[in-house]
Amino acid sequence: MNFIKKNLTGIMVCLMIAIPSWILGKIFPVAGGAVIAIIAGMVITVFWNNKGKAEAGIKWTSKMILQTAVVLLGFGMNLGVIFQTGKQSLPIIVCTITTSLVIAWILQKILKVPANTSILVGVGSSICGGSAIAATAPVIDADDDEIAQSIAVIFFFNVLAAVFFPMLGKAIGFDTAHGDAFGIFAGTAINDTSSVTAAASTWDSMWNLGSETLNKAVTVKLTRTLAIIPITLGLSLTRTKKSSFSLKRAFPMFILYFVIAAVITTVCVHLGVDASVFDPVKELSKFMIIMAMAAIGLNSNVIRLIKTGGKPIIVGASCWCGITVVSLIMQHIMKIW
Repeated sequence: MNFIKKNLTGIMVCLMIAIPSWILGKIFPVAGGAVIAIIAGMVITVFWNNKGKAEAGIKWTSKMILQTAVVLLGFGMNLGVIFQTGKQSLPIIVCTITTSLVIAWILQKILKVPANTSILVGVGSSICGGSAIAATAPVIDADDDEIAQSIAVIFFFNVLAAVFFPMLGKAIGFDTAHGDAFGIFAGTAINDTSSVTAAASTWDSMWNLGSETLNKAVTVKLTRTLAIIPITLGLSLTRTKKSSFSLKRAFPMFILYFVIAAVITTVCVHLGVDASVFDPVKELSKFMIIMAMAAIGLNSNVIRLIKTGGKPIIVGASCWCGITVVSLIMQHIMKIW
């Protein structure tokens, strides 16, 4: 009862944005419902600063609804596909993570950016955005301002990626008959699960691919998210407070639930169940992604980002560009694209 009282208003606000965004996404598939929801949320929050009772529900939606949507994506995914995709994308993931961390370290020295901010932006860009920042911050004793600034920078480039990457994919000639190339590109070059799902959903909508690109991108992204563990462990070992590392905090549990959902699907299909049985669950997952995008848009503050200073944005932009270029080069070398 307390949960409903605390969160219902915010959840309903996100739902009210998600429904028209979902409908408009069907009408204008080039934009896609996820991107429309993000932009709608950002526009609304410019005029609605004090969200009052709705704030708690909006924050809950941006985190829990998104993670639930990702778990539901596991239904309808075969474990053989997951292992194959993870194996295929691993060299790209290693190269993009290394590129981002090296760029962040170099610019921290050149631009005199606070070390913690640089680390958070580098880790957030290379692994999984806000989740990586949340896991890394306590390990390096980052304060609230450093965390807020890093998340603002990461979110800014998340939105740019969600909006422009499908256009970039079309411009450079990704195969539109299937979602493999763009799915791997989105999963390795976009830093946060929210924008990975938004961009992949848009590509699926543009070329009528169902959820093929989305499945590929999320699988690659979740493989990449596993890098949180060695990165935070490594950072913890370089700090005096080695006991600050927590495996439970570093490992997002929704990844485990996603795998369990995939195991259930794999077993069911092996036993002769038609894979189309899971289609309604995947459709629900897509709608929940749009709802989460609305919440993330409502949580954003572009004005505050501009006021926080240019140096962290330069670090974020450099990491983002470096990851994008390296991902494309590696795909070309591996003959994926």
